Amino acid sequence: MRLIRHCGELSPDHRGCVVALGNFDGVHLGHQSVIRTAMRLARELGVAHGVMTFEPHPRSLFNPNQAAFRLTPFRVKSRLIEALGTDLLYQQHFDADFAAMTALEFVGEVLVGCLKASHVVVGYDYVFGKGRMGTGAFLQKCGEEAGFGVTVVPPAMADHGETYSSTAVREHLVAGRPAAAAALLGHYWEVEGRIEHGDARGRLLGFPTANLRLGEYQRPATGVYAVRAGIDKGGATLWHDGVANFGRRPTFDKTDEVLEVHLLDFNEDLYGRHLRVALIEHIRPERRFAGLDELTAQIAADVETGRKLLSARHFSANAGPMVPVAPAP
Repeated sequence: MRLIRHCGELSPDHRGCVVALGNFDGVHLGHQSVIRTAMRLARELGVAHGVMTFEPHPRSLFNPNQAAFRLTPFRVKSRLIEALGTDLLYQQHFDADFAAMTALEFVGEVLVGCLKASHVVVGYDYVFGKGRMGTGAFLQKCGEEAGFGVTVVPPAMADHGETYSSTAVREHLVAGRPAAAAALLGHYWEVEGRIEHGDARGRLLGFPTANLRLGEYQRPATGVYAVRAGIDKGGATLWHDGVANFGRRPTFDKTDEVLEVHLLDFNEDLYGRHLRVALIEHIRPERRFAGLDELTAQIAADVETGRKLLSARHFSANAGPMVPVAPAP
């Protein structure tokens, strides 16, 4: 997949592509339907297929003081989109000038002038342009006049009737339901980052941890999780079972939020390494303990619970997103 940040970086082979438009935060199964529709149409037309997304997320510009909400910062989002087989990812910079562009100007300057798109694919709820005046119907009218095709993908729902949406994924994570979030995403939700030095209390208790700050990520429910942790090693990601606590560590009167990850049966030094952490199952809420002995006993119990939960799960073996799969019959 080729990453494009400016119109001048487009090669002649990429102009005239079929492009899917959207923020695609989470790259959930509804987003994947939009992207795969663009890929199918591109194959039929014999042209490249691409995705245009907007960074930073428009919500960050319009409401800069809101709580962290991102499901997939750009690094993660681009990896998920690449895993789908996309040829081209166009990262459109979203600032005040771009936000002031009308829907008609966006069509003329970006879709027609820059991309020379042969076909545009959007989700049913996609809006764009100043004042969010551009809709799928507006885009179809523009396409008829300018000579490009438009497909508006209808809403997609899970078997149990829940519509795939980033909002629903966030709600499941906040409620401590990572498995329900994964059912909408089509993959387990991950956070990733550079491992920081902590207080080393975990090592003193016999359960060393790798610590991550969540930054712009959506905050999930606090508490202990069964996780899969991926360590970048060269071009590969090596996955390990683990348990993690996300929260403020009230036993030690801390107030800052940290994700503390303990890898099972692992004793290498990870400081400074890059770590991916997929939340698999919420084990229990975070709480204050009376002392270190009580805390240590509970951690030991959490580790055994995590082992049992993870041993009953099945995961894809590829290097892309951590995907839940059905057990072999």
